[in-house]
Amino acid sequence: MLSVVQCKTLDELIDQTIPPGIRLRRPLGLPPARSEHELLELAHAIAQKNDVWRSFLGMGYHDCITPPVILRNVFENPAWYTQYTPYQAEVSQGRLEALLNFQTMVSDLAALEIANASLLDEATAAAEAMHMMESFKGEEGRRALLVSDQCHPQTIDVVRTRAAAHHIEVVVADAQRFDFASKSVFGAIVQYPATDGRVDDWRAFVERAHAAGAMVAMACDLLALALLVPPGELGADIAVGSAQRFGVPLGYGGPHAAFFACKNEFVRKLPGRIIGVSVDAHGHRALRMALQTREQHIRREKATSNVCTAQALLANVASMYAVYHGPRGIRAIAESVHGHAVSFAAGLKKLGVRVAHDRFFDTVRVEGDAKKVEAWLAGARARRMNLRRLGDGAVCVALDETTAAAEVDALLAVFNDGRAPDVTCEQLAEQAQPAISGDLARKSAYLTHSVFNTHHSETEMLRYIRSLEERDISLVHSMIPLGSCTMKLNATAEMMPVTWMRFGRIHPFAPVEQAQGYQVVVKQLEAMLAEITGFPAVSLQPNSGAQGELAGLLVIRKYHEVRGEPHRDVCLIPASAHGTNPASAAMAGMRVVVVACDEKGYIDVADLEAKAREHAHELAAIMITYPSTYGVFEEEIVRICAIVHEHGGQVYLDGANLNAQVGLCRPADVGADVCHVNLHKTFCIPHGGGGPGMGPIGVAAHLAKFLPRHPIVAVGGEQGIGAISAAPWGSASILLISWAYIAMMGPDGLKRASEIAILNANYVADRLHPHFPVFYRGKRGRVAHECILDTRGVKRLAGIEVDDVAKRLMDYGYHAPTMSFPIAGTLMVEPTESESKPELDRFCEAMISIRREIHAIEEGMLPREDNPLKNAPHTAGAVAADDWKHPYSREAAAFPAPWTKERKFWPSVGRINNAQGDRHLVCTCPPIDAYV
Repeated sequence: MLSVVQCKTLDELIDQTIPPGIRLRRPLGLPPARSEHELLELAHAIAQKNDVWRSFLGMGYHDCITPPVILRNVFENPAWYTQYTPYQAEVSQGRLEALLNFQTMVSDLAALEIANASLLDEATAAAEAMHMMESFKGEEGRRALLVSDQCHPQTIDVVRTRAAAHHIEVVVADAQRFDFASKSVFGAIVQYPATDGRVDDWRAFVERAHAAGAMVAMACDLLALALLVPPGELGADIAVGSAQRFGVPLGYGGPHAAFFACKNEFVRKLPGRIIGVSVDAHGHRALRMALQTREQHIRREKATSNVCTAQALLANVASMYAVYHGPRGIRAIAESVHGHAVSFAAGLKKLGVRVAHDRFFDTVRVEGDAKKVEAWLAGARARRMNLRRLGDGAVCVALDETTAAAEVDALLAVFNDGRAPDVTCEQLAEQAQPAISGDLARKSAYLTHSVFNTHHSETEMLRYIRSLEERDISLVHSMIPLGSCTMKLNATAEMMPVTWMRFGRIHPFAPVEQAQGYQVVVKQLEAMLAEITGFPAVSLQPNSGAQGELAGLLVIRKYHEVRGEPHRDVCLIPASAHGTNPASAAMAGMRVVVVACDEKGYIDVADLEAKAREHAHELAAIMITYPSTYGVFEEEIVRICAIVHEHGGQVYLDGANLNAQVGLCRPADVGADVCHVNLHKTFCIPHGGGGPGMGPIGVAAHLAKFLPRHPIVAVGGEQGIGAISAAPWGSASILLISWAYIAMMGPDGLKRASEIAILNANYVADRLHPHFPVFYRGKRGRVAHECILDTRGVKRLAGIEVDDVAKRLMDYGYHAPTMSFPIAGTLMVEPTESESKPELDRFCEAMISIRREIHAIEEGMLPREDNPLKNAPHTAGAVAADDWKHPYSREAAAFPAPWTKERKFWPSVGRINNAQGDRHLVCTCPPIDAYV
């Protein structure tokens, strides 16, 4: 490989790639590498420090049962967790169907026409609802949002954090008694059921809100909607919530899939991703991501949301849970949970203990004086139970799917001075009446589609999961060479601890002393990331890269505000920046000013100086992706940082490409003030088909006191911004993956990984340059960890679009590189350090072979409109059809390379008609006869 890139040593290549003035000249100060066996033994020992109590805390988090057939075959299966976001729909049909099932499940249970394919968590989904409602506000003067005081506390805090950046006034009040004449609000968010368990009839409230010109979003419990009148039937415009209790472990806070549903009229502003139904080139049903123009890298600061990372893997788990149990099974689970809650409440009443609410689903509010409350909590602790103290002479007890009758009996003993009551849960259940009845009891059907009424045996479920898996390309098949996405190995040893019981069954708001194992991992990972980035303080709360960007920018805004300069709101963003940057800046309430790049892909320093000078009074920050999205290390990075500092701004370094820096240079050392770290890129958390992800931020010492806090668990700085995610450490369970990766790599391995990533990228660039010119290179002729291939010439010569190259790669068994980003008509390739030379060579040979096919079109040997590229991908059905009229052979179509004869991945559909899918938007499972 070194001979191809014309270097004698790897050190020589790195010296030619990274500016010498920023090189790290010492080893990272990290512990030596551990073997996989040593790491798993250590992880097991740390897991024992977690003390798993029964948590009846609720607040949107509930213990549940992950059916083993789903746990083993989806959650723990690399064919599901190593998929990429389904931008190439033809090789993503399996997970697209699972996500369409998720949307249908949510739409049915919420009784609203449209749902997206998941968001990050319930609190951020509520914040997205706020932004969506604000965009429809009508009158310009409407700047207030009503939030029910019975919403979960973390939801209220995240909404406040997000509202502050947009100067939205959050009014927290008793929503049922709110006088709409007293305040001009554009929307309202209410909790259903309330955080203390109460179930209200919201119909009259919704009517009052609509009459006042305000929209209504309801934060819902998805399982409760199996028994309760759904939000759509109550008149709500939007429903949000968490699908966690549909089979996704607690995991100390995540990852969990949030949901977002709304009326059909609001679909064009629906945040996140939507899976839609279309047809392929043969007229067959095919799925795709609909309305993709809402994606950040296309719309930049005008994007609907900065949340590019969904929770696809967890949405898939939740949808499979609904498929496996079906409507009857889901209702039975809901009735069991509710039945235990009703029996518990009836038992309390027999004991003379006050139950606050007559109508509830799974959470019972119990009231007493201060002395009784202390006694109840002490009694619960003695039985290793966590109850929620409300702080106003009450406790809440939230029951869940795992609750057994014996646990209800134990809970009743807690409220009976430790003595077993005279009556048992089973006896109480014989007499108790549901607490949901009459006008609040659900009568409408849900999950009626055949997919939810077919696969209820393990045999059928296993086959269904497998049938979807076979329609998806993932890292189990071949390299996924996506630039700016870092699809690298997610080692099995790193993944194993995530589903261990002692990590999976910890509630995020359990007392910290019960989560000491997690605290070890959190503190060690913070220290690891601090050393790798050079920043002294780290927050692990942001649960996606985009959330990390938002958190970092809000920290910068808070810094300026505290210094008496709240007017600083201009964010400079180079044209070479990562796609989410402008959207994140807009979400942080900043004004985006674009800085030009020169013909070699570097930031135009003169333009930067001019714009920094022009906006010196308002300059808040610059966002730099380093190495840039153009695939080069900015030679003038230190000077660029200095210019921004001279004009009063802070430097935000987007860590999306940190995998080219680890052990070689550090963000803090070049002059950055903030950096977010994509743990799902550099540090091996798998993409899961479009999430989970984590985006921790590192900050310089002067910004440490502004790191995000949390309303329930003490984290962050003393002057920190509000919560950015629902849980204090974001998706805490997957922090284990990055912690394990760093521990097993050690300082030498991490540096070696960065070096090999750079070698692999330069190897691919030099092999392919004669066929597809490399767009940008550094001053010494090198690319960083990725390269941009220019395919625009073949359009002029042969009428071949970049899409045609991408689809033809599927016939060779490959997912396409990143298309038309950051430059239209190009392919951005990132081979990562995980791939072997034979795999890199197969990919290069596929690209070279495609170039030969294009040459045949240029020479007139193949027609411009009927050739292997224009007709790609070729399905087995198309190749085996009796009718074959193309001027090239079936073998050329299906087996264009030797390895495809040994192992063939068949795309399950032909090229998809995107325009048809957007013109006729269908985002739930249609009946089979819709395709006849």
